[in-house]
Amino acid sequence: AVIGRAGAMAATAMAAGGGDFSDLREIKKQLLSVAERSRERGLQHSGKWAAELAFALEPLPLSELPPPPVLTEEDARDLDAYTLAKSYFDLKEYDRAAYFLRGCKSQKAYFLYMYSRYLSGEKKKDDETVDSLGPLEKGQVKNEALRELRVELSKKHKAQELDGFGLYLYGVVLRKLDLAKEAIDVFVEAAHVLPLHWGAWLELCNLITDKEMLKFLSLPDTWMKEFFLAHIYTELQLIEEALQKYQSLIDAGFSKSTYIISQIAVAYHNIRDIDKALSIFNELRKQDPFRIENMDTFSNLLYVRSMKPELSYLAHNLCEIDKYRVETCCVIGNYYSLRSQHEKAALYFQRALKLNPRYLGAWTLMGHEYMEMKNTSAAIQAYRHAIEVNKRDYRAWYGLGQTYEILKMPFYCLYYYRRAHQLRPNDSRMLVALGECYEKLNQLVEAKKCYWRAYAVGDVEKMALVKLAKLHEQLNESEQAAQCYIKYIQDIYSCGEVVEHLEVSTAFRYLAQYYFKCKLWDEASACAQKCCAFNDTREEGKALLRQILQLRNQGETSSTDVAAPFFLPASLSANNTPTRRVSPLNLSSVTP
Repeated sequence: AVIGRAGAMAATAMAAGGGDFSDLREIKKQLLSVAERSRERGLQHSGKWAAELAFALEPLPLSELPPPPVLTEEDARDLDAYTLAKSYFDLKEYDRAAYFLRGCKSQKAYFLYMYSRYLSGEKKKDDETVDSLGPLEKGQVKNEALRELRVELSKKHKAQELDGFGLYLYGVVLRKLDLAKEAIDVFVEAAHVLPLHWGAWLELCNLITDKEMLKFLSLPDTWMKEFFLAHIYTELQLIEEALQKYQSLIDAGFSKSTYIISQIAVAYHNIRDIDKALSIFNELRKQDPFRIENMDTFSNLLYVRSMKPELSYLAHNLCEIDKYRVETCCVIGNYYSLRSQHEKAALYFQRALKLNPRYLGAWTLMGHEYMEMKNTSAAIQAYRHAIEVNKRDYRAWYGLGQTYEILKMPFYCLYYYRRAHQLRPNDSRMLVALGECYEKLNQLVEAKKCYWRAYAVGDVEKMALVKLAKLHEQLNESEQAAQCYIKYIQDIYSCGEVVEHLEVSTAFRYLAQYYFKCKLWDEASACAQKCCAFNDTREEGKALLRQILQLRNQGETSSTDVAAPFFLPASLSANNTPTRRVSPLNLSSVTP
């Protein structure tokens, strides 16, 4: 029933065929055609996306180029008004464009009329936000045009007079009015009527919060669905599935697409495979040196690696290309943050938010800067804004947890860290933070669960086992504590890291004392000798060695009845950390 709405649209919907990439020429035709139609309606980003994708495919011969769209009687009547209004629209004179499009009946002119009114309202709202509010105050300013637009579009929708683009605009209006459920239905309908319009798919991505929601959507079976699924998997942190999808798209013939390359880099950034992400971003910059999209993600990677010269070069380079782009401001902010100039960094993140108050990355990064400046209330506000923009941003949830930790409010921390953990079940940092919270609340069983899980998923900071060992120590479970310290030492040495871990000496000290109590002199003296290599345990190590020597001289024999497994680090293999995909921990038994 949906597809029977508009003749021309139905044809397009059918043409977009199943998720089959056998006819790349046909796909290229469809992309070129939808890029042109998007541009005619002022939908620049969808037009650009289609054009970039089309560019990645082989050029078409003259005989196969898509024909110009057929004009209807209504199109011919509205042509003069449309041509005039479109020139005003391109110059951002939205009210003026809408004025000349009143009463137009053709689909294209009607869409531009409604879209001009919508953008006019958005522009006024943004101008007012920038003028009247500080960067952190709650945006009380509303787009006044939304309600009227909703009333008019819903009438057209009921009468089944909206084409794919009209449905997309109706969905955007509903989303802006916080009517998410209705918006999802309308975007799904838009995807059925006009599967080639990327804007509708992208809006749908922003409204889907988990994999369960995705299962219940009846999406059109078209090759565009593959791009949508890859994108939503990346957003939902289902990175393995996303990378598989992108790989299959590359194999299908999109290997030159800069969009896909950048998405793969972002996916590797999300699973913290920093080297892989950096090399892909460097490759992308060679192919598309003036690209600004995703460069803020690239700068995050350079920041994490403390690559000052590279970050400085990137910041200068983007400044030359366009210094009033949100991404540029974020890159410069990261550069100042790396140089510990936090006030300056916060200033650039504020500038980014003046350019686009809905830009997620800048809110989160600004929260981090306020944390560095010990301004917890501003940090909390910034993180809350980030969550308002996107509830899936685990960094903002994690940041809120850290802020409340500074404020010594562990019950709040627990709530926020748990949200972060649900979004990133395989991230050991969230689990360690959760464990610390439970420890503060004296819920040691839950804390032990968290630390063990953090080790099981592959502990990034190599701290989970030490924390677990100390918990066992506290509970006088000396054998388990010793086991944890042994595993920890194995891990540290098997990584081949330079042992600068403060806790290595703690581990050796504990093990030396443990073996000493168990009367295992050989193991105890081996650990005590290791202790002598560290400044903070040198004296204790020497004292223990003297005691062992004394006891041996007195004829004390080494005990054989205590089975205490110990492997000196030389014989260690690197594959003793079980790393696997897991679901979030069930911590519901302890609800704050």
